[in-house]
Amino acid sequence: MYNVFLFADRLMNQTMKTEGGSDTAKRHAGERAADAVEDGTVVGLGTGSTAAYAIEAIGQAVADGLDVRAIPTSFQSRQLALEYDIPLTTLDAVDGVDLAIDGADQVVDDPESAAHGALIKGGGGAHAREKLVDAAADRFLVVADPSKLTTDLDRSVPLEVLPDAHTVVAERVRELDGEPTLRDAEHKDGPVVTDNGNLLLDCEFGAVADPDALATALASIPGVVEHGLFVGLADETYVGTADGVDVRTY
Repeated sequence: MYNVFLFADRLMNQTMKTEGGSDTAKRHAGERAADAVEDGTVVGLGTGSTAAYAIEAIGQAVADGLDVRAIPTSFQSRQLALEYDIPLTTLDAVDGVDLAIDGADQVVDDPESAAHGALIKGGGGAHAREKLVDAAADRFLVVADPSKLTTDLDRSVPLEVLPDAHTVVAERVRELDGEPTLRDAEHKDGPVVTDNGNLLLDCEFGAVADPDALATALASIPGVVEHGLFVGLADETYVGTADGVDVRTY
């Protein structure tokens, strides 16, 4: 059986590392979200160490007779789904996505904020495909541990960019008062290359006061394939703890 810890380790070694939380909390969040997958549904499979626990739990349910079709958002989530014999499909082959389960690098956890429930994703470099599937889903569940909760989005914002455009995009990011850095690979010379064959710029903006406005500005830059701001997409966040799961609904 595929080892979830090996999956998470390989993912982080290939891409930008993110702050880790408790494995117990991650497992609780992933397993609770997997409980929302019903028979006969199409489910989007996210990427990352917490989403991996959800995929594992879905795989166990499939072994017990659950009938689902899954759309993976990355090479890693596809491989893990195959290890658990989860039937796979594509967006083109289905009428819709009933549910998507995905992790996050940061989640705004402030009910008084207009950005409540906004996310930064892309630490694993899969945010373009993740956003495509998550946005298509009727219901998008975020799985996280408490270390991912924040009052302001202040991690670097990943941009997937066309290879020939990274210097031009970097200049435009600087005009938005951001500081872009081309993401380097750790176990090969040169930059990280995404599953789509593109490059990644990690852009520091400090605390993002208006994620929606920044998302609009980044999306308008020619050469940007997708940015890592997920605004207004999440329906619920399942926050794993040592004892169980707390649910945020938006």
